[in-house]
Amino acid sequence: MNIFVAGASGALGMPIVIELLRLGHRVTAMTRSESGSERLAALGAAVERIDAFDSTAVMEALRRSSPEVVIDQLTALPKNPAALASAFPHDRRLRLEGGGNVHAAALAVGARRYIQQSSGFYLKARKGKIADEEDTFDIGASSAISLGAQMFHDVEERAIGDSRMEGVALRYGFFYGPHTWYNPDGGAADQVRQGAIPIIGDGKAVSSFIHVADAATATVAALTADCGIYNIVDDHPVAVHEWLPAFAQWVQAPPPPHISEEEALTTAGPDAVYYHTKLCGASNAKAKKLLGFRPRRLEWLSA
Repeated sequence: MNIFVAGASGALGMPIVIELLRLGHRVTAMTRSESGSERLAALGAAVERIDAFDSTAVMEALRRSSPEVVIDQLTALPKNPAALASAFPHDRRLRLEGGGNVHAAALAVGARRYIQQSSGFYLKARKGKIADEEDTFDIGASSAISLGAQMFHDVEERAIGDSRMEGVALRYGFFYGPHTWYNPDGGAADQVRQGAIPIIGDGKAVSSFIHVADAATATVAALTADCGIYNIVDDHPVAVHEWLPAFAQWVQAPPPPHISEEEALTTAGPDAVYYHTKLCGASNAKAKKLLGFRPRRLEWLSA
C-alpha cells in the first residue's frame, strides 16, 4: 500500500514508519526536521522535508506520492511538559492549520483514507470515570483544557465528517516509551526527580497510557479497519495517586509531594488541578475487538 505520513519524525511517527516499512508498504514521510529526514531516509522511506504551513509544498508532496492512505501525526509538543502551556498555541495551529493543509491535499489527490491523531484524554465520560468512543470531549473544562478539547473535536470532525474520504480518528492515551515525556530520560521523569509534579488533592483523576510501539501497531491496523473513532489506550486506566508514585519509583525519584486543590489553583492553575481531579480514562474494548489490539501493561506498574 502507498502511504503518506505527516509528522513522520515524531515520537509516534517514527515507529509508525518503521512498522509500515517492515510490512512492505511504500512510505512517503513528511517532516521539517533535518535529523529526522536523515533517519527516515536511512530506513528506506521517501522523504518530503517541508513545512506543513506551506500549503503549496504540501499539495505538491501529496501529488508526487499519490497515496492511498494519509496518516496525520502532526504535533509540536515540547521536550518537557513544564513548557506545554507556552508551546500549546503553536501545537494547536499546527494541528488545525497544518493538518488542514494535509487533509485538503489528501482530498485533492484522491487519497482513499485519512487517519487522524486524536486524544484519549480530555474526554467527558457519561458514566463513571472511563470513556468510550461515544463520549465527547470536555469542552466546558478549564481554559486551556477546553481549547485542547475543542481542537481534538475539530480535527476528528475534519477526518471523519467528510464523506469524500474514509476517516479514522485514533484517540491515543498519554504516550510513554522512547522519546516521550514518560520515559526514564523524558521530561516528566526530570520533573518528578525535582519534586515538581505533586499529587493534587485526592489524585483520583484517571489516566490512560499507551506505549508508542503499541500505538504504532494499532495505527497500522487502522489502515484496513472499519472507519470511525478508536480509543488507543492500554488495558488499565489508573488513578494519579496510584501511577504517579509508581512512576517516581521507576525513574528513581523521591515520592511525589501532596498539595491541596486550593494551593494548586494558586501555584499551578486550574489546568493542573483538572489533570489530577477531573481527567477520565478511556476504554479500549472497541480497538481490541476490531483492530486486534493487544497493548502491554503500563511498564512502571508491572515492574
